[in-house]
Amino acid sequence: MTALRLNDLRQHSDILRLRSGKSLTVRFSEPRDAETLQGYFRALTVRSRYNRFLGAMSELPKGELYRFTHVGEGDRFSVVATMTIDGFETIVGEARYAFHADTNSFEFGLSIDDRWQGQGIGSVLLANMECRAAAFGAKRLFGDTLRSNEAMIALARKSGFAFTHNPDDWKLVRFEKHFDSAPQEIPCASWRLAAQQIALEAAV
Repeated sequence: MTALRLNDLRQHSDILRLRSGKSLTVRFSEPRDAETLQGYFRALTVRSRYNRFLGAMSELPKGELYRFTHVGEGDRFSVVATMTIDGFETIVGEARYAFHADTNSFEFGLSIDDRWQGQGIGSVLLANMECRAAAFGAKRLFGDTLRSNEAMIALARKSGFAFTHNPDDWKLVRFEKHFDSAPQEIPCASWRLAAQQIALEAAV
């Protein structure tokens, strides 16, 4: 898919409400986020980084950071969840996802800043992933996590996901949800991006 222009990306931000009443913005990451996003990953605890990347990593490698901050130059999309704290936009979570058209599946992974866990951000971000999956017309939403990642497993269970084994790695557990039909209304801005991509791919 052709790289998306920044002005296009900014049309697809979602403003979500946390149970505390605070606002959470979920938007596509941009090149300007590179330093801040790298700082976000570095600030995660060792355990949180291990859970997010399914292995030891102190920061994103240069090539991976580029892919995280240049949406539309591959088959994956990256978003950051931000809040205004002391007058500054602050990344408090992130997610990366891909739509696999051949299987109508939507795959994702996410993380929440350790300092902001327990505030409902994970539940809201996960619900936004479901919305984005519906926008693509996915029939299945899934992710993989370490069997020891109790927080992610609890979040997925609370959100109604079923669990199964990962076919490639016994250390991982897969959580998934199936959609019988697309919702009549898709309450997230990303549906426009999905529609644009589907139209573009159909024209090729």
